[in-house]
Amino acid sequence: RFLKFVVPDGEARTSFIRDTKIERAGTYKVLCEDHTLGNLLRMQLHRNPEVLFAAYQVPHPLANHVLIRLQTTRKSSPTEALKQAIEEVRGEVDDLKNQFVNQVINMQQMAQGEAGAMGQGQMNYAGGY
Repeated sequence: RFLKFVVPDGEARTSFIRDTKIERAGTYKVLCEDHTLGNLLRMQLHRNPEVLFAAYQVPHPLANHVLIRLQTTRKSSPTEALKQAIEEVRGEVDDLKNQFVNQVINMQQMAQGEAGAMGQGQMNYAGGY
């Protein structure tokens, strides 16, 4: 099952097929990815005002790739828009990770504080006799 997410030797993970009929449009083929990445990037691309159109497709459930189609305004290119979307998603994931780690640390400190308070209470009780 893990081989589904390993890029075969000699193959590029991504490729770009420029649209011959529409300016500043094309399709990225990303190997070894699925709806998770496709939908995440599509939503991030929609937040960019320079992106006119963004969609993704998994051609078949057994296909081991996702197609991301996009069109941009004259101020941007599909490659620039996709790179920007990836960097923004990375930033959001880093923020989420930091928040999670901070909450784990807070919970551990609270648990240690409660354990210490309980231990002191038992010692006081035992020491009183």
